[in-house]
This record gives sequence, structure tokens and C-alpha cells, in this order.
Amino acid sequence: ANAQKAGHTGTLDPMATGLLPLCFGNATKYSADLLNAEKGYEARVQLGAETDSGDRTGTVTQTFDASGVTAAMVREAAAAFLGDIEQIPPMHSALKKDGQCLYTLARRGEVVEREPRRVTIHELTISDFADGAFTMKCLVSKGTYIRVLAEDIGRRLGVGAHLIGLRRTRVGYLMIDNATTLEDLRTLGTPEAVRAKLLPADTLILSLARVDLDEAGESRFLCGQRLALGLTTRGRTRVYGPRCGLLGTALVGDRGVLEPERLVTVEH
Repeated sequence: ANAQKAGHTGTLDPMATGLLPLCFGNATKYSADLLNAEKGYEARVQLGAETDSGDRTGTVTQTFDASGVTAAMVREAAAAFLGDIEQIPPMHSALKKDGQCLYTLARRGEVVEREPRRVTIHELTISDFADGAFTMKCLVSKGTYIRVLAEDIGRRLGVGAHLIGLRRTRVGYLMIDNATTLEDLRTLGTPEAVRAKLLPADTLILSLARVDLDEAGESRFLCGQRLALGLTTRGRTRVYGPRCGLLGTALVGDRGVLEPERLVTVEH
């Protein structure tokens, strides 16, 4: 099953808080789908300065006069980043160069060339502009760096920017409004009450097309057999049976054959 926790996200951003998905049991088979899922964030951005880390924990490298910037100007600048864009990953990231994490090099004061990466900004809204700072809410693709997005908006305005707050609000279909804090879990008292908070494993793969089998197909699928069903859907699917519910994921090729990909452990 899958749990959602509100708290520190476990990212490289020491000030980051928000949604941290935790996977148990069969849900661990689909944890990679969380890595590939869209992410939602709420960030507070300060104009007028850039830092070496892109956030308030770093050292200021440049300062600017941002007194003339208005909320309308920020919204116009941010709108230019909607859709597919290219980002240069920050030095403070887990990407590797010659076998070493970039953040390790950054902590030694080294800067190396990084190749731009294609990412997608699906949603981006600006609010609460005050004293040269604003709140940025966004829904982005895998691999998007919010600190870089903030920096790029500041550079487009010509006044620099860095993050002063970051909160993850969404991972795929998991929302922070439905999350449970560790403090709340400690008050539940029994393992049964804690388990009741877990979401079903297929919450992680709801974006996949659904295929339902009959009992005979269910038995064959759980034995790892390919099923020639003449399906019209293509690609990865989530598969269900009448007795066991979720059976796992499968691939459907050009001929509509259902080929088991990753099966769940079912209780007999």
C-alpha cells in the first residue's frame, strides 16, 4: 500500500517541506512511477538577489534593484515559461559528472558545464506579490528544478531571484491535502488504525489504461502467460481480476496481446 506524509520531502533542498510518498508492500513495485510522475510545488520567490545555491541557504552572488518590478511584470515574465522549456540543472543537484554528484563538486566550490534538459511546465500561477517577493504555484514534469525556474524568471525580469520557501504539494495523483503527518500517525494508537490510512497500490498507476480479465484470464496472467485478447489499447496498462483485484501491470503491443510486466503478490 501507499502512504502520504506531510513534512520534509527528503530532497537536496534543506528548507523544502511538503508531500513525501512512502511505499510499502506491493506499492514498492510501482515506486518508479512516482519518479516519473508530474510534481506540484508552491514556492516563495525573492527578487533582487541571486545565490550560489539558488535559495536562501546559499551565499549571495549578485544583487539588483528590484523596486520597479510589479506583479503584472512578474506574471508576464512567468508566462513565458509555460509549456516545454530547456533548463540548465543547478550545481546543487544529484546529477553526476564523471561519477561525482554535482552537489559534491559545488560544496568544494567547483562549477562544471551542464547540458540543458527539456522539461515541461504544465501550470504556473503567481500570487501574493509584496516587498519584491511572490508565491509561485506550479505543476511540472519529472526533472524540473523549481529553483532554476525561479532564477530564470528573475533573469528575464533583469533583477535576479532565489527561493526563500519551497513546499511540494502533489506527486502524480497524491495530494498534500490528503496526506497524514507523522504526529497524526503517532496518535492513532494501533497498527490497524495506521494501516487504514494507507492508499491502495494502484493509486500510483491510475494514469494507465485499465484492463479487466475473467477468472480464467486472471489465473493465466498470474502465471506470467501472455494473453491474446485483441485489445485496442496500447502501451502499459494496469490489470485486474475478479478474485484478486489488482494483478499488476502489463504491456500491450501492436497485435493487442497482453504481456505481463510486473505482477503484485496476491494472498491465496
